[in-house]
Amino acid sequence: MSLWYSLVDLLPFEWAQPGEMFFMKNALLAILVISPLFGLLSTMVVQSRMSFFSDALGHSAFTGVAIGALCSLSQPLWAAVAFALIFSLLFTWVRRRSSLASDTVIGVFSSTAVALGIFIATLDGGSFTKFNSLLIGDILSVEPRKTALLAAILGVILVLWVCAYNTLLLSSLHPALADSRGIRVFWQEAVLHAAIAVVVTLSMTWVGLLVINSLLVLPAAGARNLARNCRQYHLLSVLGAVVCGVAGLMTSYYIGSSAGASITLYLAAGFGLALLFQRRRL
Repeated sequence: MSLWYSLVDLLPFEWAQPGEMFFMKNALLAILVISPLFGLLSTMVVQSRMSFFSDALGHSAFTGVAIGALCSLSQPLWAAVAFALIFSLLFTWVRRRSSLASDTVIGVFSSTAVALGIFIATLDGGSFTKFNSLLIGDILSVEPRKTALLAAILGVILVLWVCAYNTLLLSSLHPALADSRGIRVFWQEAVLHAAIAVVVTLSMTWVGLLVINSLLVLPAAGARNLARNCRQYHLLSVLGAVVCGVAGLMTSYYIGSSAGASITLYLAAGFGLALLFQRRRL
């Protein structure tokens, strides 16, 4: 982290002064890690028509936190990660075994997860308000070790994209054809869904459950309006996520708004501009 702090000290901002406001420097590093992650994962989520999958994962992560709190764990978030992983694998299995559409399966899992979370949180007259912080999030509470874990996941996703993107795309568009060509559709989807589960769970305390789904939809939605091929699609999605992520963090710092909401509004504005540009081009 000392190297990162030395680099940030060169920036022309008041919070970038040496030896000061380490929470802001940690938050900037977290944004630079999670933004490319959301940008890449967004392309597959949109392509697979699973826009509400992250929302369902957020509900499952909330349930995991409630279970961790019920068990008096010192770090309930790790219980949320474990529960979200189980949730994603079970979802993948049911999706492959069932003839139901993806949005129907997502709806079943999402409603079940949120009901279970509220049930556990309110046992013995417990109050739901102690989990309200998860709804909005706080990027300034980011911990370097969680950022390091997300950086490792980013590395795994990059390797997966370089080595297996074509098979992932074929599996999402035409599973039967992928199976006929010897592609292990279930395991590829399981790895992808597990990665999304971990990213969503670790990020929910920073950006908030109310807007985290938008971070997995808006980057690719905007990029799709402008891209002419897959390479441009991925590049624009990642660049858009990074630019809006940094802009949202700066906005939240200077005007005191929620970082997650600020990032989402920038992404929504980018989507609107991309849509207008597409219409003019056509």
